[in-house]
Amino acid sequence: MTETIPFGRHTLTLEHVTAVANGARVALDDSPDYRNYIERGARFIDKLLQQDGVVYGVTTGYGDSCTVAIAPELVPELPLHLSRFHGCGLGRHLDEIQARAVLACRLNSLARGKSGVSYALLERIALLLNRDIIPLIPEEGSVGASGDLTPLSYLAAVLVGERQVYFDGKIQDTAEVYRQCRITPLRLRPKEGLALMNGTAVMTALACLAWQRAEYLQRLCARITAMASLTLQGNSNHFDELLFAVKPHAGQNQVAAWIRDDLNHREHPRNSERLQDRYSIRCAPHIIGVLSDALPFMRQFIENELNSANDNPIIDGEGEHVLHGGHFYGGHIAFAMDAMKNAVANLADLLDRQMALVMDPKFNNGLPANLSGCDNARRCINHGFKAVQIGCSAWTAEALKLTMPASVFSRSTECHNQDKVSMGTIAARDCLRVLELTEQVAAAALLAMSQGMRLRLRQGQLQEAGLTPSLAKTLTQLSAQLPLLEEDRPLEATLRDTLLKIQQGFWEVCR
Repeated sequence: MTETIPFGRHTLTLEHVTAVANGARVALDDSPDYRNYIERGARFIDKLLQQDGVVYGVTTGYGDSCTVAIAPELVPELPLHLSRFHGCGLGRHLDEIQARAVLACRLNSLARGKSGVSYALLERIALLLNRDIIPLIPEEGSVGASGDLTPLSYLAAVLVGERQVYFDGKIQDTAEVYRQCRITPLRLRPKEGLALMNGTAVMTALACLAWQRAEYLQRLCARITAMASLTLQGNSNHFDELLFAVKPHAGQNQVAAWIRDDLNHREHPRNSERLQDRYSIRCAPHIIGVLSDALPFMRQFIENELNSANDNPIIDGEGEHVLHGGHFYGGHIAFAMDAMKNAVANLADLLDRQMALVMDPKFNNGLPANLSGCDNARRCINHGFKAVQIGCSAWTAEALKLTMPASVFSRSTECHNQDKVSMGTIAARDCLRVLELTEQVAAAALLAMSQGMRLRLRQGQLQEAGLTPSLAKTLTQLSAQLPLLEEDRPLEATLRDTLLKIQQGFWEVCR
């Protein structure tokens, strides 16, 4: 049965957004009390118009044009013009999962009831999600204040029947899809175009998806480190509970516990000929632990933004106030995403260093060069994981290059009205790219460490019966993924399949 996520005055979590992104249905609160709560804001806007009240973006132009008065007869056309002149996004398009997350975040913000929109607008966004009619949104063009104006214009445009959507497995014109589905385009009310576009939904949606991937990746890196330790015949005492008790970072200690449990350190501690393993093994909890300790505050930043009214002006329909401010500013998301991409790129660097150790016979404690499984006269022409390790270095370098904080690159724009902006959406997009590159390194490391462990088993230096159930299962799965590499063969397809499994959370890792 498909999960249904409630929207209204509920508090949403990251997990709710990712569930909707992956196809869960949404259920908008349809109680009379909630409908009336939402409609108060819309009725207050109508009242102001009747009283000749001045409301930014309703009876005035936008941004630096806020001093331009809009003639009463043109007020109804203003939201349509806002969506149209922002139709200038470029770059790749958000995929369907990302775009569904955007709709979920925008719906939840508007459902706070502080944006002056009608209940019908919320119903229509919910309908798009439940009918899987998803706007085609270019990912470039937002500076993160006034929110994600240009990408969110594609949602506004779809609501009025313009531009294109993902539907029925392909990209189609919105007008044609509406005709097929017998949907009447909306006519946006005053303030609704601005309410749809002047917010942080794109950066917040991408941040929700990024957080879940980073949370899984930290646990996977702990598993890979345990496999690397066994491949290198490392010293499990580096992860001892007593050792970590004296440096009580909670996340760092959790990572050490995951590695310790995978190695069965309490029952069978392993000592190596080296008193101390190299840093990429010994200090792995300290490196992965930075991300682990940062994830809780990142979640707080993202979920606070997710559950906020973040457009401008804020419409208090109950107290009848119009509050002009800057809640569209994406500074918290920008900071969380800049911090996350830094911590995640360090995971790529960690795994790349572990890969370098296990490939090099000067450091891998008796394993063949490049983890080649060929042990006969053909050994000289087989190169194992040599090129894969080069690829890891390339992916890691690209990830590290992207760690420059986007939030410090504010540009003054729009006639110096938007003179300090967040760059939150760029930071979120950078973070997703860093995650993808790091997942690629992790895919290579999983395959390589499984090869290394099987070589140890073949040499009799590791006993299958001595493996923990968790590691034994992972090794069995990876052995099916890639039989022992003895003769060189292209590994692209196997790497891509392993990467996809990482992104789908296939590999069971510690919790």
